[in-house]
Amino acid sequence: MELSLLVWLLPTLALIVGVGIGFAIARLVPSAVPDSTQRQLDNVQERFDTYQNEVVTHFNSTATLVKKMTQSYQEVQDHLADGANRLALDELTRQRLLAALHSDAHHAPRKHLTPPQGNEPPRDYAPKAPDSPGMLDEHYGLKR
Repeated sequence: MELSLLVWLLPTLALIVGVGIGFAIARLVPSAVPDSTQRQLDNVQERFDTYQNEVVTHFNSTATLVKKMTQSYQEVQDHLADGANRLALDELTRQRLLAALHSDAHHAPRKHLTPPQGNEPPRDYAPKAPDSPGMLDEHYGLKR
């Protein structure tokens, strides 16, 4: 009976000791891995936040510049209108200058191309006259 107790007790103790050692190693070793992963995650998050701030700053600067450009364009339009009012010699010239200044020529509708009238598909060869020789004729391209 002593032998059978020893056969069961020794593996059981070895199992308990192995589980304890494994548990201790598992508690010590993985703690380094999550810290590294967390640092990497924090680094990526910081880079992403910096990128987002740069994008917001870029678009705010663009909006400011477009606003300035619009104001400058309006100032040029006002200057030209004032010059047309002051410098035009007669009322007809003044009206023509102001009309040209305020016309929306750059907003005029674009001319569209007209589609072909026939329903015939495009050819991959040049058409020939009925009485002229075709490319496969032995006299094609020869001068007489």
